[in-house]
Amino acid sequence: MDESSDMTTGSLLDESENPSSAELEAAGQSAMFGDADTVAEPETTATNAQPYRVLARKYRPQTFSELIGQDAMVQTLGNAIARDRLAHAFLMTGVRGVGKTSTARLIAKALNCVGPEGDGGPTIDPCGVCEPCQAIAEGRHIDVIEMDAASHTGVDDVREIIEAVRYAAVSARYKIYIIDEVHMLSRNAFNALLKTLEEPPAHVKFLFATTEVDKLPVTVLSRTQRFDLRRIPAGLLQSHFAWVCEQEKVEAESEALAMIAASAEGSVRDGLSILDQAIAHADLDEEGRVSAARVREMLGLADKGAGRRLFASVLAGEGAKILEGVEQQYALGVEPASLVKQLLQLVHRVTVAQFGDTSDISDETEREQVDEWAKALQAGQLHRLWQLLLKTHEETLAAPEPLIAAKMGLLRAMHAHDLPDPEGLLRKIKTLQASAPSDVDVGSKPVNEGPSDANAALTALSDELKATGAHHAANVMALQVRPIRVGENELVFSRDPKFRDDIVALLKDALASATGERWKVELKDTGGSPSLVEQDEAQAKANRERIMEHPLVKATLAAFPNAELIEETSAASLPETADEYPHDTRRRNA
Repeated sequence: MDESSDMTTGSLLDESENPSSAELEAAGQSAMFGDADTVAEPETTATNAQPYRVLARKYRPQTFSELIGQDAMVQTLGNAIARDRLAHAFLMTGVRGVGKTSTARLIAKALNCVGPEGDGGPTIDPCGVCEPCQAIAEGRHIDVIEMDAASHTGVDDVREIIEAVRYAAVSARYKIYIIDEVHMLSRNAFNALLKTLEEPPAHVKFLFATTEVDKLPVTVLSRTQRFDLRRIPAGLLQSHFAWVCEQEKVEAESEALAMIAASAEGSVRDGLSILDQAIAHADLDEEGRVSAARVREMLGLADKGAGRRLFASVLAGEGAKILEGVEQQYALGVEPASLVKQLLQLVHRVTVAQFGDTSDISDETEREQVDEWAKALQAGQLHRLWQLLLKTHEETLAAPEPLIAAKMGLLRAMHAHDLPDPEGLLRKIKTLQASAPSDVDVGSKPVNEGPSDANAALTALSDELKATGAHHAANVMALQVRPIRVGENELVFSRDPKFRDDIVALLKDALASATGERWKVELKDTGGSPSLVEQDEAQAKANRERIMEHPLVKATLAAFPNAELIEETSAASLPETADEYPHDTRRRNA
């Protein structure tokens, strides 16, 4: 390894001593035309300048101390190195941009670092100046092999690894294989790698990185030491972006960095890419200052003040102001879904503030307003608002006209957010019931204090017909017969003029079959008591009117103007056959 270092150092010295192309060109000009004083020294052209590197690459962590938000993993690795308990395979998983590949390279550095003097061992703090550290950082170390599993998915690619692991490392302490997006390997490729992965040679380490760990076979997971890299908190991201701006000598407003951190969704790379775009988007008239207004315009976000005003309009029931506010934000380039999302975040802040947590609110004005809403609103209202706005957000994303969907959803939230919750409604009904007059008994008084003799006799006849199976005749009797006189083997009745069918013969035969005697059945034009069905309908109408006059029902209708009174029919009271339904008889006789 020392010879390799000497060779590398010697080659670097040789390169530094060799004349540049500009110097050779100047020497050629001098040989042809002489050393004229007027010949200017060659200047470095734009083509020789270093190309711009995006922030996500420029500020990729080079040491574990620069890796933010992954303290637990760093602590575990440090303890493993200190105790010489290094696993043969590591698996880094997490969402995009949290540092999986960077962590794999840092582990490769930590395992192969030899220190500035060349006599060091594995360390959690690689020096970064020795040849292995520099070569790994530049991606040119011969013993640290990075492979993209998305483009090398087959068994042949894995077979190359299996063949190569038999040979010792050329110049490093460990031969390390970094396989990115390892879940893209085929099933056969995984199976081919299993044996080597379980019992690799002592000089080989495997480092896997993936965003979809659930796609890895269990046999692979059981052979690796897994590290779940967490999303980076927004506050930590904001601090990191502020440090990057200091290094880049760029001024940025705190609110702008907070918006970028929130949009990054826990990903350092996504946040740095947005910050890179924000710096380029910054107005040169303001000396390249990254302002909140510019970031808001770039990301299509709603102004927080406008979001609070819109939320206040929803709570106050001001439909016209809601429509006007949505239109104004849409005209400024704010997407309707983004506007609804901001309202969802505001509801969340208010709900959390009810438990005294306002740590994620940096603006003092917003904190005061959120505290005020937290005291004024009930938990049920906030949870209902959350569900209504969440439904609005889903509809806005899927709707062919997102603007219209957002407007309709916010108007729906305005109308429904202040409805009483079930517990409050029940408490209110119990209070009204306790204060209602005690002598009112709903539905306890019938229309008639007692049925007439004719009605009682007709009811008995109808029951007798049903008992003998003459359900059709019993239904006709209950529906059409208005009894005038019901005596021994005699039935005199009238009926509603709308009935025109001949039922006298039907009733004679049914009564004769039920009693075994002949009956005299006579139909009159007028007179008689109401039929059994008419009596039931009158009784139900009277009961309904009495119920509607009850103080408890009046209070409920006052709270819910569009409510309807629905009579529930128990299953036990339902007719057993279709012939028992009076409406069937009415339909047949119509």
